[in-house]
Amino acid sequence: MNQNIEKLYSIAQRDERMIIGLMSGTSMDGLDVALCKFRNSGGDTEITLLHFGTFSFSEDIKDEIRTVFAKKEIDFQQLCVLNPWIGNLHGQIVNDFLKKLAIPAEKIDIIASHGQTVFHSPKILHGLEKFPNATLQIGDGDHLAVKTGIITLSDFRQKHCAAGGEGAPLAVYGDYLIFSKRGENRILLNMGGIANFTYLAGSLDANEVFATDTGPGNTMIDAYMKKFFDLPYDEDAKTASQGAVNQDLLKILKQDDFFAKPFPKTTGPELFNLEYLFNAQEKSKTRHLSSEDVLATLCRFSAETIAEAIQKLVFQLPEYTANPASFKIYGSGGGVHNPLIMQFLKELLPDFDFLRTDDLGISGDAKEAVLFATLANEALVGGKTDFGSRKGVPSVSMGKISFPL
Repeated sequence: MNQNIEKLYSIAQRDERMIIGLMSGTSMDGLDVALCKFRNSGGDTEITLLHFGTFSFSEDIKDEIRTVFAKKEIDFQQLCVLNPWIGNLHGQIVNDFLKKLAIPAEKIDIIASHGQTVFHSPKILHGLEKFPNATLQIGDGDHLAVKTGIITLSDFRQKHCAAGGEGAPLAVYGDYLIFSKRGENRILLNMGGIANFTYLAGSLDANEVFATDTGPGNTMIDAYMKKFFDLPYDEDAKTASQGAVNQDLLKILKQDDFFAKPFPKTTGPELFNLEYLFNAQEKSKTRHLSSEDVLATLCRFSAETIAEAIQKLVFQLPEYTANPASFKIYGSGGGVHNPLIMQFLKELLPDFDFLRTDDLGISGDAKEAVLFATLANEALVGGKTDFGSRKGVPSVSMGKISFPL
């Protein structure tokens, strides 16, 4: 037997597994690294988050990614060289992370790497009849495995697409395994660049699990701050809080066909970007607005589309009609640090308790990295949870395997 195959088999037989989850989102602000200890799988999964860190990207790194990010026309050579370059970069970050903790690489069983999304193109967006749902993440797993000497699972989203999903959101799988609780209907709201939520039924029935994107989270706000203020984001919504929501602009922002399409659905910065904003300003005759007013309106845009999506799902559930108090919203992602978005959400959803995933024992900042570590654990020893046959949540095991030298 090949020694790498033998090692992988040995890891899958162990009572405990040490897995590092890696996540870099569409905000491109850095790489989240979560070292987790796993026992069991499926509904019996036990996870301990041992260490977590976010390693910020320099502006040079962000600029290199931006040359291909969410663009239909790119320099193909740039994409080609970025794939291994990002893999090596992420590998070096893992090495530095372990060195700081004085943990030898031999103690780590698996790296679970999401990679860096550069283009998301489900059929709902590309509209090309003969082509399937598609998404592309770079950061080659082979380079990461060789750089670290650790077996790596990566490129998780491709199996989801192959099985009929849109490649997102994948949080639904880890959310169900880690955060479900009998008797409490939970909505796990993640507000990254794009906002999405997972519904976890208090019955613990995997067939009732539901997840969808809702539209923009922070992506348009961050892009606006970068272009007009040369800042990565609006810290504590300081700029947006000085403005006023413009209803004319908000109305046009909400008129895209995406919002009328049925659940589940996914989207990305390929649609919700500065061009989308500028076109809406032209149509609403609001190009004169101050930056403060534009940012306040973008915050309201994110909040309203999130709230309306949650209401559209939850209000039709018999569990909600019978016991609205059994529903709680747990937030994560950069949006929970935006006080204006959170203020708007609480106004729009007054009957819901708003908490954070930190209250469930997992830092909201670490949540997505932990979720990909969970997907790797399932690929190794689980993969038996039946999520039914509903669109958007295929019952699949995800992750491609890369061996070190």
